[in-house]
Amino acid sequence: MPVNFIGYIGFNNNSEIHDAVRSRSLDPDYVRSALRVQEDGDFDRILIPFGSGSPESQIVAAYGAALTTRLGFLVAHRPGFTQPTLAARQLATLDQLSDGRVAVHIITGGADEEMAKDGDTGTTKSQRYARSDEYLGILRQEWTASAPFDHDGKFYHIRQALSSVHPRNLPVFFGGTSPEAIDVAGRHADVYATWGETLEATREVISRVRASAARYGRKIGFSLSLRPVIADTEEAAWKKAHEIEDIVRSQREKAGLPVTDHRPPNDGSRRLLETASRNRQDTRLWTGVASLTGAAGNSTGLVGTAEQVADSLLEYYKLGIENFLIRGFEPLEDARLYGEQLIPLTRELVAKFDSITAKHAV
Repeated sequence: MPVNFIGYIGFNNNSEIHDAVRSRSLDPDYVRSALRVQEDGDFDRILIPFGSGSPESQIVAAYGAALTTRLGFLVAHRPGFTQPTLAARQLATLDQLSDGRVAVHIITGGADEEMAKDGDTGTTKSQRYARSDEYLGILRQEWTASAPFDHDGKFYHIRQALSSVHPRNLPVFFGGTSPEAIDVAGRHADVYATWGETLEATREVISRVRASAARYGRKIGFSLSLRPVIADTEEAAWKKAHEIEDIVRSQREKAGLPVTDHRPPNDGSRRLLETASRNRQDTRLWTGVASLTGAAGNSTGLVGTAEQVADSLLEYYKLGIENFLIRGFEPLEDARLYGEQLIPLTRELVAKFDSITAKHAV
């Protein structure tokens, strides 16, 4: 199976090493540069994140699609703030205008205070997953229906919906490790997205998600998010990783933010924080930033030379991970480095592995 690389556009060229609380201000020059670097670097897609104070992800994707010819877009989207029929038409329109280069990453939302900033108050996490379940069912029906349909559910009531625009190719990504999240992923997702954990933990979550999908008679793909730290030697790479840790710790302490005793609100971060109880696992898995930040999002990495990190990515690929979402701490420079070194090396290793596997299967 092919391996896909997903990059990232965080709206500006900053990360945790520049500010303890990341700015989501929009820098158009950075966006244009990031599009160019990642298209030239043979990334397959780029994630455009979503947050209650962020620039609007679909608009950034539309802008990016107009400036590129091959690069795909993984648009983060949060159910509950747009009617699902309208969201379906918005995404299908973007898919059509980009010649099928769009995927959507459904972000249910785990933190009550984050949801409240956009007016979603009083809902529990389980209610939000139930809403996402209903939302995705309507989304897909709007994409495929050839006749008007009605819907009466707990969250949505629709009469005679029918869209004149349908997607050519619009995969749905979905994440979350709670039982509710994995059930919704099994029912609706084309790709299940998870953060970088140990090989053993990754194998376990793949097994759970596959079992969930099988209950609905479906198969599902997988995406793994990591922050690779690469250098010319292994020693230099680990030195670089520890320097990043020192900077992140200093930034958080200056801002009065905790670096220990975190209590994250979502299951995925709690699970990742357990992984971060040891700074280094599976030889290359590095959890230093996850430990300092409370596993806030994609915060674990693989450390080593480009060849060593590519070897580690291959081990995840062997488990069933065919999408790698990679981003660095110096966003533009790291994306350029990944495109020059890490991506071609990994593609070569995967091609060799697939060739050997195919021969043995004959």
